[in-house]
Amino acid sequence: MEKDLNIELEEPTLLGHPKGLFYLFFAELWERFSFYGMRALLTLYMVDVIFEALTDRDYATAAVYASYGSLVYASTVIGGRVSDKVLGMRNSIFLGGILMSLGHFVLAIENNVAFFLALSLIIVGNGFFKPNISTFVGTLYKDGDTRKDSGFTIFYMGINIGGWVAPLLCGWLAVAYGWHYGFGLAGIGMLSGLLFFWSGIRNGVFGERGLPPANGGIDNKVIGIKQRYFIPLISFLSVPLIAYLLSSYKPLGSGDGFFADQNVVNIIFKFIGVSIIGYLGYIIFQANKDERKKLFVAVLITVFMTIFWGFHELSGSVITLFAARNVELSGIMTASQTNSLNSMWIIILAIPISLLWTFLSKRNLNPRTPFKFGMGLLFAGISFYILSISKGSANESGLVPFAYLLLMYFLISVGELFMSPVGLSKITDLSPKRIVAFMMGVWFLSSAFAFQVVGFIGKQLSIESTDKNIGGFDTLFVYTDGFLLIAKYSIGAGLLVVIAGPFIKRLMGNVH
Repeated sequence: MEKDLNIELEEPTLLGHPKGLFYLFFAELWERFSFYGMRALLTLYMVDVIFEALTDRDYATAAVYASYGSLVYASTVIGGRVSDKVLGMRNSIFLGGILMSLGHFVLAIENNVAFFLALSLIIVGNGFFKPNISTFVGTLYKDGDTRKDSGFTIFYMGINIGGWVAPLLCGWLAVAYGWHYGFGLAGIGMLSGLLFFWSGIRNGVFGERGLPPANGGIDNKVIGIKQRYFIPLISFLSVPLIAYLLSSYKPLGSGDGFFADQNVVNIIFKFIGVSIIGYLGYIIFQANKDERKKLFVAVLITVFMTIFWGFHELSGSVITLFAARNVELSGIMTASQTNSLNSMWIIILAIPISLLWTFLSKRNLNPRTPFKFGMGLLFAGISFYILSISKGSANESGLVPFAYLLLMYFLISVGELFMSPVGLSKITDLSPKRIVAFMMGVWFLSSAFAFQVVGFIGKQLSIESTDKNIGGFDTLFVYTDGFLLIAKYSIGAGLLVVIAGPFIKRLMGNVH
C-alpha cells in the first residue's frame, strides 16, 4: 500500500491532474483542428470544384459526404480492436496521425483521384487515432479516482477549441488564398498534434501506458511479415479500395427498387444494419428478464442518438450550403466558417449546463436519462424550426439574417449537451457485462449510420444546377421546407420519448 502511494506521489502532475493529460489535450486539440478544418471546406469544395460540371453536383456531394462520414466512424471499431489486440495505443495513435496528415496534404493536390485517395487516408487514419487517444486519457487515472470526470472535461474542451478555431482559420485561408491552403493548414494541425504526443512520450509523462499488449504478438509474423509492419502495410493497401467505394456514387435517378440511387457504401451499411438488428434480437431473446428490459432501453437510446446525430451532422453539408446560398454573411464570416458556431456554443454552455445538473441533483430534481434525451431531440427540432421560419425575413435576394443561423446552433448545441455526455455512460450501465464491448461497438457505429441519414436528407434537398452562384428564393424554399420536415420529425421523436419517459424509467431500474 505504501509503495503504491509513493508511486502516485512521484507521478508528474499539472494543475492537480497527471501531466500526460495536457499532452493528450493538445494532441487531440490539433487533431480535431485538422478534422473540423477540413470538414468545414469539404462540402463547398466538392460542389464548387470536384463536381462543378455536374447538374446533380449537390446530389453527388451528399452521396460522397455521407459515405465519407459513415466510413470515418465505422473505422474506429476496427482500429480500436487492432489496438487492443496487437499494436497498443501509442503505435495506433502514431499510425493514425501519419495517415491523416498525409490525407490532408494530399487534399492540397487539385486532382479528383487525389481527392478520393486523400479522404480514404483520413478514414483509415481516424480509425486508429480517434478511439485510442480518448481511451488513453482514461488510463491516466486509477479506478475510483475522483479527478477522472474533470480530466475528461478538460480533454473534451480541447476537442471543442479545435472545432471552434479550425473552421475560422481554414475557412479564411480557403477564401483568401485558395482551397488548398485551407486543407494544407489542416494537415499542419495534424502534424502538430503528433508532435505534442511524441514530446509527451519523450518526456516520460505516460510511464508504461499505451504500450502493445504483452500477449498481443506484435512481432508475430503474418505471411512472413511482423505484425508491427503488416498492419501499416494493409492500412496503406486498403486506401485505394476505400477510394473506389467513395467514388462509386450513383447518379440521381439510377437503379430501381430497394437499391435505387444507392452506392456501394449505402448497400454495405444496410446489410450491417440488418445484421446488427438480427444479432441484437438474438441477444435480447437469450437474456433474462431484467437484462432484457435494460437492453431494450440501451437500443432505444442508441436509436434516438442516431436520429439526433443524423440531424446534427447536417451542419457540415446541407446547412453549410444553406449558409453559402441563403444567409446574409457579408462582413460576418464565410459559409465554411459557420461550422465553428456549434463548438463555440459548446464551449460557452458546457460548464453552465453541468452546473445546472449539479444544482438539480442537490434538490433531487435532476431529470433521468430518457427525459434528457427527449429534451435534446426537442431542442434539435426547435432549432430546425427556427431555420424553417427564417424565409419570412428574407431580403429581395433570398438571404435571411445571420441571427437565425446563430440561434439555430445555440439550440442544437443545448440539445447536444443534454444527450451526448450521458449516452455513452448509460450504454455501459445498461448492458450486461458479457456484451459491453459489443454494445459499445454498436454505439460508435450509430454515428456511422447517422451519416446515412445525413446523405438521405442531403439527396432530398439537392439542387440541380452547375451555377456556382445559385441561390435566391429557389434554394431558400427547398431548404426551409426541408428544415420544417426535419423539425416535425425531431420534435415528434422528442415528445414520444418524454411521454414514454415513465415507462422507460421503470425498465431502467436503478440506472439513473
